[in-house]
Amino acid sequence: MPVNLLPPKAEELLPIDGIRIGVAQAGIRKAHRKDLMVMLLDEHASISGVFTQNRFCAAPVQICREHLATRKGVRALLVNTGNANAGTGVDGLARARHTCVALADKLGIDPEQVLPFSTGVIMETLPSERVVAGLDAAIANASGNNWLNAAESIMTTDTVAKAFSAQATLGSSRVTVTGISKGAGMIRPNMATMLGYIATDACIDDAIMPELAKLLADQSFNRVTVDGDTSTNDSLVVIASNKASHAPITSWSSEYGRVLIEALLDVAKRLAQAIARDGEGATKFITVMVDHGRSEEECLKVAYAIAQSPLVKTAFFASDPNLGRILAAVGYAGIEDLDQQGIDLYLDDVHVAKSGGRHPDYLELEGQRVMKQSEITVRVSLGRGSFCQSVWTCDLSHDYVTINADYRS
Repeated sequence: MPVNLLPPKAEELLPIDGIRIGVAQAGIRKAHRKDLMVMLLDEHASISGVFTQNRFCAAPVQICREHLATRKGVRALLVNTGNANAGTGVDGLARARHTCVALADKLGIDPEQVLPFSTGVIMETLPSERVVAGLDAAIANASGNNWLNAAESIMTTDTVAKAFSAQATLGSSRVTVTGISKGAGMIRPNMATMLGYIATDACIDDAIMPELAKLLADQSFNRVTVDGDTSTNDSLVVIASNKASHAPITSWSSEYGRVLIEALLDVAKRLAQAIARDGEGATKFITVMVDHGRSEEECLKVAYAIAQSPLVKTAFFASDPNLGRILAAVGYAGIEDLDQQGIDLYLDDVHVAKSGGRHPDYLELEGQRVMKQSEITVRVSLGRGSFCQSVWTCDLSHDYVTINADYRS
């Protein structure tokens, strides 16, 4: 079960004017499950995306990059689960292109106006004929109130759907943000998330959309890790339908820009944290904060070294305050001139290590008390600067091994 993460409710997910979503059961890997989703965009929507930095990226990632580069104006997203269409070579590219052509023909648009996405098992042939066969049902199902079904349709090993909404006021306009994501394992985004879609009816100039996608990724999805593996299919797409009545936002430093960013980041951070809360086999949600560093980069190096250490993560699963493992991770994070005598370590309110050694007042019973909690904050002070960064992770349990050992069963 996920850590303090409830399934979303359909009535809490707000529609976005100019966007309709349809879901179908196409039997891509398993029968009788939602596994195909189309997102249909009205004309003049603004869109941008960021994608995995894994050099063995999936066929749909390659095609998304190509189609976005044409700047023809995206009118549809096509998403399947059950098959990642990664490690499938030229045939995988051809099959992904075929699905784009099929959807474009049905909608009366150009194939380059379709963005394809896939998630699931790697190195298996995409059953593109099943995707195409399911398109009519998905299009017929399209509705502005289908966000929950959409979130459920992109799940793989997720135990709950991930979806949130927020609103903001821009002058006399009330704008809406709604987003969905999926991910529970093979999680160490090096760009964005596993699959994530965040949409708003706000009006945003096309020119600043790429900056928005990167900003959202860097401050949310690029701060989460479950197991340190960067997926072949990671994609984050941000859409502005431009249906609101306010003047277009042309700068993120403007008054409207700052207000909208706050709402977008609220949704993005909740989606990212939901992935860690639903990490495969997770029993604990852990925030790793590193402060007093010389740069954001070195703070993140240390935070990820801790968050991805199997020894640290298994200690949290066992509620075992074997906290020397955390100090060891700090030491191998890659800061060559780090002075260990400047290091302080805290578990929530418990001061564990001071000046690089065990705090004289630290009691292991206090450490164990914190380790038994379902939500824990690890704070490391490097004592060498003014920068601070955080990442979110989970513990590593027996169930993680079971889930991944049986993934293709």
